[in-house]
Amino acid sequence: MKQLTRIGILALATAFVASTAPAQDLTTVNAIMPKQRSANYFPLIVGEALGYFEEEGISVNLLPSETPIPFVNFVRNGEADIAMMDPAEVLTAVAAGAEIKVIYEVMQTAPDGIAVADQSPIQDMAALKGQTVGLVTERDMVTMKIALDAVGLTEADVTPVVVGEAGPTLAAAFRDQTVAAIAGSGPDWLAIRASGQEIRLITPPAVSNKPGNTFVVSAAATTEKRELLEGFMRAWSKGMYVAQVDPEVVAKIAQTAVPEEWEDANFGQQYLNNAMRLNVSVTEKKGDLQTEIWSNIQPAMVKFGVIGEAVDGSVFLDPSFIGPANDWSAEEVQKEVADWRAANM
Repeated sequence: MKQLTRIGILALATAFVASTAPAQDLTTVNAIMPKQRSANYFPLIVGEALGYFEEEGISVNLLPSETPIPFVNFVRNGEADIAMMDPAEVLTAVAAGAEIKVIYEVMQTAPDGIAVADQSPIQDMAALKGQTVGLVTERDMVTMKIALDAVGLTEADVTPVVVGEAGPTLAAAFRDQTVAAIAGSGPDWLAIRASGQEIRLITPPAVSNKPGNTFVVSAAATTEKRELLEGFMRAWSKGMYVAQVDPEVVAKIAQTAVPEEWEDANFGQQYLNNAMRLNVSVTEKKGDLQTEIWSNIQPAMVKFGVIGEAVDGSVFLDPSFIGPANDWSAEEVQKEVADWRAANM
């Protein structure tokens, strides 16, 4: 009771200060991402909950993402200040002449991959020769081809079959042993596990060691909106870092911000765990641009028709935002997270 009283008083005091303090003028950043606010992109909802975007004078408006229009068009016409795009989308747009820049790697591990049942004797891609490989959708054919190519196999060495997107169907394909492996993505793995089937990933580095998503802006915005974009990246980086400081705080914020993803608490936690695995940068600097990897992933993309030709990274990679994105104190974030936990958990 004493603890509840203390926290209640703290909340009232905070509310009073907020109500009497002059409102800060915020500049809206229009962003388009594959999902609306979601634990899948927790740095946004965490950054908003802890006030990191507001500190930068930013209010984030997410444009509707259910659209057949390529995200790059929203950047080119100025409707979006920033877009989240995967490497194939970026390289296709650049090859078509779009004047855009990648300024931050959101996910440095690709969500696409190859899974087998946890109890399967198959340990790597080479063992799939002569086997049936399931595809969640036809789009996963390229993932399968690149993964097979990494171990010297081709599509002709396996029997690909589209299984479907439903979790129970995917899980049944493993249980009934109608497929030896499935090519899919992070949400598919969660759906399979939610249906009672444990899995293992045998994804080759050629598939997984590449950016999953990036932040893209127009070339003009790198100068015209530099300060705004630097603030956005800094707030995003701090929100990402919170997962390294205290994952339980991230979970609590997600439960409040997107309760629909936590109707099944176990699924909600698994969904967040996968998001943290994908979103936390593997580079020393948050969101750093891995020029060599961008070069390395293109030959296979050209080979299997994802892009028409390779593009030099200097054309579309702009690393000048990485320094500002990491210009903050880890110690301050740690203290802010501890204070938030004390007041809210």
